[in-house]
Amino acid sequence: MTQQNFYIIDFDSTFTQVEALDELARISLAKHPEREAIYQKIEDYTNLAMEGKLSFSESLAQRVKLLEANEEDLQKLIKHLKKKVSKSFSRNAEFFKKHADEVLIVSGGFKEFITPVVSEYHIKKENIYANTFVTTGDGKIIDYDHANPLSEEGGKVKLMHQLKLQGNLYGIGDGYSDYQLRESGLIKKFYAFTENIARESIVTKADHVTPSFDEFLYVNNLPRAISYPKNRILCLVIGDVPAETIAHLKNDGFSIRHKVEFEDKYVADVGMLILGNGEKVSNEKLKRAEKLKVIGYLGAAANQLSLDICNKKGIVVFDDPKRNPNNAKFIPTRVAEFMNKGATYLSVNFPNLQLPALENSHRLIHIHKNVPGIMAQINKIFAKHDINIVGQFLMTKGDIGYCITDINTEYDKQLFKSLKKIEHTIKFRVLY
Repeated sequence: MTQQNFYIIDFDSTFTQVEALDELARISLAKHPEREAIYQKIEDYTNLAMEGKLSFSESLAQRVKLLEANEEDLQKLIKHLKKKVSKSFSRNAEFFKKHADEVLIVSGGFKEFITPVVSEYHIKKENIYANTFVTTGDGKIIDYDHANPLSEEGGKVKLMHQLKLQGNLYGIGDGYSDYQLRESGLIKKFYAFTENIARESIVTKADHVTPSFDEFLYVNNLPRAISYPKNRILCLVIGDVPAETIAHLKNDGFSIRHKVEFEDKYVADVGMLILGNGEKVSNEKLKRAEKLKVIGYLGAAANQLSLDICNKKGIVVFDDPKRNPNNAKFIPTRVAEFMNKGATYLSVNFPNLQLPALENSHRLIHIHKNVPGIMAQINKIFAKHDINIVGQFLMTKGDIGYCITDINTEYDKQLFKSLKKIEHTIKFRVLY
């Protein structure tokens, strides 16, 4: 009999991008004359506890004492936190809806601000475990419930002992209290979540480092919003490239390597290539770059790499021959739009296609030689597999045909195999 899975998820700096008590302090102490010094104290207490250098109970007590917050401040915090949900959790809201019985939020934070945020993601209130504030009659926060095990050192371990969940338990978090669940043997695996912050003392103890929730879902073969985690896509940056360009792609979640030259060891694995003005790519390396999907060139690409080979390999190229002052942002934006949506707008070698992002749909990209009959074959395969097409876009340019198909039905792997086998197919991939 298959055991049930449970997903134990932290809140601060995991489900959300920030530490909620730190953010509450920014709100409640906004007019305090010594606010900066107090902010720093609260942040220090947070980090010491997360790194395992201070007991959680001592850290919590000191932070609550410094807050000087009330219920009005809490309402402002909730509004703020709803805008700070980690991007990879936000785009995978459908997962929480489908696995509502298996997802638990276990946090040393407080239900008063956690429940309104995570409830919007179909997480059941009875599956939210956190501390609670003690307030006065006029709504001022003066303390917290000390009887709650989550207010104590090792609180998550104590809580999980009490819950006695039967099945495979997986923990996702950024701090020491999350790792303690693995250390205690209560969970099967601990995933160090590093999308917002990477604590070296925690990362080294993890069973797996997950730079995004997409990565966690991918390695566990669970339903997800995107087919392949962006942190697994190697974006190689070559030559003199502005820091702004690199930051744009890094913030989007791609795995960045910045090198002086296109080293041979990266040829087989590179998925994205960003080239500084004047950089060249040999025909031999282009031909061997089987995973390469897109090139962003900060200058004129025509005489620096073979567009003919790029066409034959299905590699989209964006460049800026006029050396626009904004190309440090323009090029990575176009590259990211292609990787995220399939948009080829302003590409130098592909049909120009602008595409919207879709929710609750799968987007399939089929690149092929521009010969008659390809679309008929594509749609024949969709019909054979009873696939409902939501939208379909086809554009051609020279020898290239570029087809985008959005579907809202489940599919099997045989569908992909059939699409790849169509004669004259150059490249096929699934975006989400």
